[in-house]
Amino acid sequence: MSAKPSCLIVASAAPQGVSAKSFHQSFSLCSSVFNLQTATPGGKPIDFVGVDESTARWVQDFNVKSYATPAKLESIDGARYQALLVPDCPGALNDLAHSGSLHRILTHFVSQQKPVCAVGQGVSALCCATEGQTWIFSGYSLTGPSVFELVRRPDFANLPLIVEDFVKDSGGSYTASQEDALHVVVDRHVVTGQNVQSTSVAVNNLILLCSGK
Repeated sequence: MSAKPSCLIVASAAPQGVSAKSFHQSFSLCSSVFNLQTATPGGKPIDFVGVDESTARWVQDFNVKSYATPAKLESIDGARYQALLVPDCPGALNDLAHSGSLHRILTHFVSQQKPVCAVGQGVSALCCATEGQTWIFSGYSLTGPSVFELVRRPDFANLPLIVEDFVKDSGGSYTASQEDALHVVVDRHVVTGQNVQSTSVAVNNLILLCSGK
């Protein structure tokens, strides 16, 4: 039995937080397959949003575990991980989308063609990886939240970034399905899911990519 590969789960530390449902599904699917490490900018605690009856107990249990304390994203060495996962994080637009530390980690992952998965509003985290005028995911096909999904956010008018526009403007190819529909795109080693509803299929594709390497 070989040692389990390591997966880095990157989450936002912004006040808009991290989707409890998407994180719960991601963590639950990955925990049997990977050694997991969570990381946030500054190592700040994860602030879960959208907690409901189905996730409240899990979030409560998770928060008292030792592994619930995230590492500082700034001190993460990407070479130690075989996979990277960004669950749906409404806060990602405000911190991960311009994180120099995540940019450094993603550059390593792309150079080594290691599997990367981002879901819903977590896809905006991939936008941080620009070198001058060049985006390292230029030429990739991706999905992410559609404008029709984003417009429901109360802060829509003030969003610093629209993933669809960024991907198209930066040389990527963007697709979306209907609002709240399951939609996952796999291109080489990159898996993206349109929304929270796409979490489990996206994460299972990440697991497939890792088992196939």
